[in-house]
Formats: sequence, structure tokens, C-alpha cells
Amino acid sequence: MSEAKMNPMHELSDNVAVPFEQARAMPPSVYTSTEFLEQELDKVFRQDWLCAGRSSSLPNPGDYTTMEIAGEPIMVLRDRDGSLRAQSNVCRHRMSTLLEGRGTVKSIVCPYHAWTYNLDGSLRGAPAMMHNTAFCKSEISLPTIRCEDWKGWIMVALNPDATPVGEGLAEVDALIGHYGMENYVESFCETHRWNTNWKVLAENFMESYHLPVCHAGTIGGTVDLEKMTCPEGRPAFNYHWILKDNTMPLTLAHPNNTHLVGDDRNKTYLLSIYPALLITLTPGYFWYLSLQPDGPDHVNILFGGGLAPEFRDDPEAATHFKALKTLLDEVNDEDRGCTEKVYRGLCAKSAEPGLLSHLERPNFDFARYLNAKIQGEG
Repeated sequence: MSEAKMNPMHELSDNVAVPFEQARAMPPSVYTSTEFLEQELDKVFRQDWLCAGRSSSLPNPGDYTTMEIAGEPIMVLRDRDGSLRAQSNVCRHRMSTLLEGRGTVKSIVCPYHAWTYNLDGSLRGAPAMMHNTAFCKSEISLPTIRCEDWKGWIMVALNPDATPVGEGLAEVDALIGHYGMENYVESFCETHRWNTNWKVLAENFMESYHLPVCHAGTIGGTVDLEKMTCPEGRPAFNYHWILKDNTMPLTLAHPNNTHLVGDDRNKTYLLSIYPALLITLTPGYFWYLSLQPDGPDHVNILFGGGLAPEFRDDPEAATHFKALKTLLDEVNDEDRGCTEKVYRGLCAKSAEPGLLSHLERPNFDFARYLNAKIQGEG
């Protein structure tokens, strides 16, 4: 094998330089290489918009959540005037992280020396600093990070020059804006860590070719491979849709839903917002994954979901939610088993990428997106 072929960046470029009709899965080195991961962190995760969850999960001033992007600790909170704000989660004194997990605070207090910040990041107080003549409280504040509320999603970007979310994802709104995704109500949000590469999980979401087998115990029987549509992806996302039958009422539009008509009443969209927000949107419910790599071999997952307004307002809402959560937990367990097996296989010396089905068109589009980013073309 040539030196160029040994380089995962070159291997990926070769991989996407063919027509889709001849496409193969991405080479193993793209998943297992620490060198490639560093390129992803620098040219993908530090550049594009990432999701911190649903904005409805932070309804009140002081409500917060935390995340980490490419090693950078970040907090997102609702400030005093009701706006979403993202800022560094690192104290400006001795650099301890400040907040953990999710919760509600009246102010931000460092757990190390009690330096205290207002919700807008300005320094409120710092004990025993009166003898340092260079100290000026008014000059110290937590660095601000870009944050936008896009259709109910909290989107955060380290890159100050990233294209505004609404502009970059205008085609998503044109595609599924009539579903009213911003009005769906989150019912749960959890964090998980799986022993697989983040791209394996992303690709698993992007294709429904695996549903009849991997999900034979849950949703596999509700889909027909012959009725799946996988259009060519767009620069900022890919998508496909499935027409569901009536065996699972939650996947269909509620009788009180009057704005969805025709096939849209039983059409499920699977949206992959690059690089790492994965959304399943049905007329009755939604669920999502927001991914962060944790080394080549692990992925940290924000996993949430909820109901369309009509199901949330239904007298049987509690029953609907219980049924949804039970289903999603079972589907998640099936996906974990499949994706962890794929990563183990990728690490084998005998691993070799196979040819893609027409139902894996989104995977090829994702590979092209990654290649463009890594090569500095996107």
C-alpha cells in the first residue's frame, strides 16, 4: 500500500472521488485513526454549529445546561432578560470549570475559590482580591460563545464566522417547516456513552437499510424498504423519509392535527444536520441524538425526544409518553448493539469497506461533507 493510501485523509478523498453508483463505505482508518479525529475536532467540531438540546428545556432565568466541544467546556443558560446565552464554563481566576450537568442557578459560583459571576458572565465578586493592584472586577467576564435558537434547538458554535443557522439550514425549513418542529414538546433528555466511533452512530441514523434486521424486535416490521426515498443530500444536511403503516399510532398525525395532509400524515423524516445533530421527526413525536466524539472509540450522546402538541394535549398524554419512551429505549438498545459491533469490526485487520446500497445515499453524502471539511473546501 502506498504512503498516500496509508493516510486516512487521502483514503477518504479517494473514497468519495467516484460516482455514487460505485460508492463504498468509508475506509476503516477514518474511524480508528487518532490523527483523523484531530482533524475532525479542528476542522469540523470547532467550525460548525452543534446542538445543546431543546430551548424549551431552559424555560426560566438561571436554567442551564453544559456541554463540551472539542475539549472546550461551555455553559448555555437563560439569562435575566429571557435570552439564551452560551459562554465559557471556565473560571477567569484559576481556570476551574464552573457548572456541571444541568440545573438552575441565581448566579455562577466557582467551586474552587467562590469567584461569582452574574448570568450575563460579568464578575460579581471575588473574595480576598483587594490587595492585588492589577485586579479590576469590571474588566473580568466569561467569554461569550455564539448561540442561536433555531426551530426549538439550541445551536452553539465556537467559530465566530459560522454562517447563521437559519441561513445555512433554510432548505430544512423549506422541507419540513410545515411540521412545526419548533412546537414539539420535549419529554425527556439523557446522556449516554457508547463504545463506538461517532461517525458509525451518525451513519447508522442516516440509513434505514438496517431497520428490518437490527430493529426486528421493535420498529422493523413497520417499514418497507421498497417505500424508502433517499434523495441526494444538501451541503449542510442529508435526509430521507419513510412512509409508515398504521400499526403504531404515535407515528401518524393525531386526529386533531389539521395542518398535515396526504402522505405527510404518515411520513417520517430522518434529518442529519451536519455534523452531529440527528433528528427523527414524525407527525406524532420526535427524537434526536447530538453527538460528541470521545476518542476514536467512544461517543458521548445527548438523547432526547417528545411529542407533537396534539399528542401532548391529548387526555391520554401520559400513556402516549410512556409508550414512546419504552419504544425509544428499546430501539436505542438495538442501535447500541449494532454500532458497537461495527466498531469492533472496523478495528480488525481484515476490515475492508463494502459497496453501498442505494438506500445508503445519505452515508455517501456525509462522507463527501467530511472530506470537504477536512480538505478545507467546506
